Amino acid sequence: MYYIEKIALWLTIIGGLNWGLVGLLDFNLVGAIFGNLSILARVIYILVGLSAIYLIWAQFMPEKVVVVKK
Repeated sequence: MYYIEKIALWLTIIGGLNWGLVGLLDFNLVGAIFGNLSILARVIYILVGLSAIYLIWAQFMPEKVVVVKK
């Protein structure tokens, strides 16, 4: 799960930075790189959204209890 959380975190950071650019400069970086509303750009937007949902879910899950055997 460690790698999934890292990937989700980076995708969410990229999405947040992209929205910051849209708000500040009216510039869509994902759209500029992959084409405005191309299939690849839409896939990236979907992955960013799923990453955010996963991170929200992971935030509210109780910590796993680790039992140490002696």
